[in-house]
Amino acid sequence: MSSPSSISLCELPLFPLPDVVLFPGRPLPLYIFEDRYRLMINTVLEGDKKFGVLLWNPTIFKSVKIGCATEISEVVKLKDGRMNIMTVGLQRFRIVEIVKQLPYLVGKVEWLDDSMPDAEALSVGGQVDRSLREVVGLANKLTQKKNVVPEDLPTDPVYLSFWVASLFFNSSDDRQELLELCDTGTRLKKELCLLDSLKSELSARAAIEDAFRS
Repeated sequence: MSSPSSISLCELPLFPLPDVVLFPGRPLPLYIFEDRYRLMINTVLEGDKKFGVLLWNPTIFKSVKIGCATEISEVVKLKDGRMNIMTVGLQRFRIVEIVKQLPYLVGKVEWLDDSMPDAEALSVGGQVDRSLREVVGLANKLTQKKNVVPEDLPTDPVYLSFWVASLFFNSSDDRQELLELCDTGTRLKKELCLLDSLKSELSARAAIEDAFRS
C-alpha cells in the first residue's frame, strides 16, 4: 500500500452519520429519506457512485475529519423518492477543506493508506486470527449455537484489522480511533488485547457453567 504522503486530493460528497464508523471492505446498508441526501445519492449514481461517510457527533453538531469512502452497489427506489441502498467501504480519507455546505456537504479530501505491514504486523495478524477463532468457539459453547468464522475472513493483515474493528468494538469512539490509525500493527495489537480479554471472560464463564453441571 502507498504511504499517506503520496496521496492526491479530490472532491467527495460527504454523509455524516451518528454512531456509524465505516471501514474499507465492510458493507453499509442505508435508508435514504431526507431530501438533501436523496439529491446527493441521485447525483452520485449519475457519476462514480461514491461518497464519503463520516462519524457525526449530535451533541456538539460536528463531524470528525477522517472517514471512509463508500461505493453504492445496490439501489431499491421506494415511493416519494426514498431509497434503500447497499454500499461497500473503499478507502479512508481526511478532509482538507469543505468546499460546499448546501444542499449537502462536499469536501476536498486526501486519501489515507496504512504503511506497508512489516513482519511484526503479519505475526500479530496471525495471533488475532487464532484469538478470534477461540472467542467464537467459546461463545458457541456458552450459547449452544454454531456461529462460525466466515470462510472469507481476510488473510491480509490490513483488512483483517478492519474486519475485527468493525465487529468487535461497540463504542463508535473506539472504532473511530482504530479507523484513524495508519499503522496496521498498532491496530492489530489493540484488537488482540480486546480479543484476549473477551477470551478470558468467556473461559471464566464456561468454567463456572462446567462446575455447576458437574
